[in-house]
Amino acid sequence: MKKGNPYGTHRVLEPNGVLPQPALRISNDMEIYDNEIRVNVEILNVDSASFTQIKEQACGDVEKIKEIILDIVNRNGKLKNPVTGSGGMFIGTIDKIGDRIKNRINISEGDQIASLVSLSLTPLKINEIVEVKKDIDQVVIKGQAILFESGIYAKLPVDIAPSLALAVLDVAGAPAQTERLVKEGDTVAIIGAAGKSGILCVYAAKKVVGNKGKVIGIDYSDANLEMLSKLGLCDDVIKLDATDATACFEKTKEITNGELCDVVINNVNIQNTEMGSILMTKDRGTVYFFSMATSFTKAALGAEGVGKDIDMIIGNGFAHNHAETALNIIRESSDIRKLYEDLYV
Repeated sequence: MKKGNPYGTHRVLEPNGVLPQPALRISNDMEIYDNEIRVNVEILNVDSASFTQIKEQACGDVEKIKEIILDIVNRNGKLKNPVTGSGGMFIGTIDKIGDRIKNRINISEGDQIASLVSLSLTPLKINEIVEVKKDIDQVVIKGQAILFESGIYAKLPVDIAPSLALAVLDVAGAPAQTERLVKEGDTVAIIGAAGKSGILCVYAAKKVVGNKGKVIGIDYSDANLEMLSKLGLCDDVIKLDATDATACFEKTKEITNGELCDVVINNVNIQNTEMGSILMTKDRGTVYFFSMATSFTKAALGAEGVGKDIDMIIGNGFAHNHAETALNIIRESSDIRKLYEDLYV
């Protein structure tokens, strides 16, 4: 077997000297290097911001969605949305493991795994798109993918259905980071609280803030707001358009008696929600932008422009033990598990 670089730079075709994620094109030749893992892929869980953009471009037409996805992969060797820059993740069965890493990893050929690295850096070959589940951002395929030596993954749990585990693991970084950022007694706002990552963040936040803290669930859909209310995890459930920064500020100021929020978690998959998040945050508070639709420029210059001295954190999809943190929420909360099973199983 050919010798590979731990970070996959041997796969980069264009431009020279960059890692696979920022690369424009990578090789999706499925002959593996000595430090790679080849996986037979069954389902792609496309990043929410990316899938929303693709659906809009395709005007919701399933065949057009298939064409767009295939075109991206065939041109770039990976599923990196050229508009959002994001990818997603996959589940599949390990087909072959490179000789150099075979004896120092905890998986074997034949194991079913979920990738925990982005499809925006993963060599991917799609032979056929079998089904597009456009309501849950999942695509059933026949194909293969490569994981690099540095890539992270999780064995699929035996007690949770694969499609459900995939959906949860896709956003596992969000509840894990929420647990880190939130403290007992904090006032926390979750924007997009009824979404896939939002509900997990609500649960994680409520567990930490305790009875002395407050969790505010924010969404725009009446159906989502009703569902959030029934879950009973939020102290307040409010309807807000996260792109309306002034409304976000005024409503948050009202329900917090002028104090605003210690932590704001932004999970939405649309653009122009940076300023709403920033204005909801108190001085020296924290905004966590998990959304891949976030603009660093808008957030940085916007906060400066309104004189907000706050910490703004980019949503890193990886945190130590984040897979188990997210899966344990499904195990601990029967209400959330049922809700997710109705959606993803």
